[in-house]
Amino acid sequence: MNKRTIVALILFAGIAVALSFLMPDAVKPVRAGDAVKPINLPNLQGQLQGLPKGKVVLLNFWATWCPPCREEVPSMVRLYDQFKDQGFEIVAVSVDKRYDDVVQFVAEQNMTFMVLHDVDSTVSQNYGVFRYPESFIVDRNGVVRQHLGGAVEWMDAEYVDYIEKLLAEPVAETLVQPAQL
Repeated sequence: MNKRTIVALILFAGIAVALSFLMPDAVKPVRAGDAVKPINLPNLQGQLQGLPKGKVVLLNFWATWCPPCREEVPSMVRLYDQFKDQGFEIVAVSVDKRYDDVVQFVAEQNMTFMVLHDVDSTVSQNYGVFRYPESFIVDRNGVVRQHLGGAVEWMDAEYVDYIEKLLAEPVAETLVQPAQL
């Protein structure tokens, strides 16, 4: 790299850091260690839903038009089937514009977990999601423990073991309050 490139990278990094301090909390990306932000989106029956409390949650942002999203869904279904009776929930937030595309895909894939529709991507943007799929693993106390970008094979031993570990952790007497939007 030449000196100009290095100087440009340093300036860009400095501007990015400065802007992050000026951004309101609502647009700061959610990271591991943060309190989960509240969600209030319609499910596929049109009822507004939030995130379950006191459960380990896999919060996944996806779309039917996204090949990696489609690729990871079967393993999400298997993961949910394995842990759903142990305090585990999946909340799959679709950013599709067409409701019918979501309904058809959910039926085809037998997605029996919670599917919400973020048609205008408001919640996705509040989480700082800009690529799909993106997932957040949230512990029973409402704290984001992992933030993962890209498709995941959820039945890989590392994820199964991690979910088991989180399920074994106790719920705090007072749950972490969601960060405000």
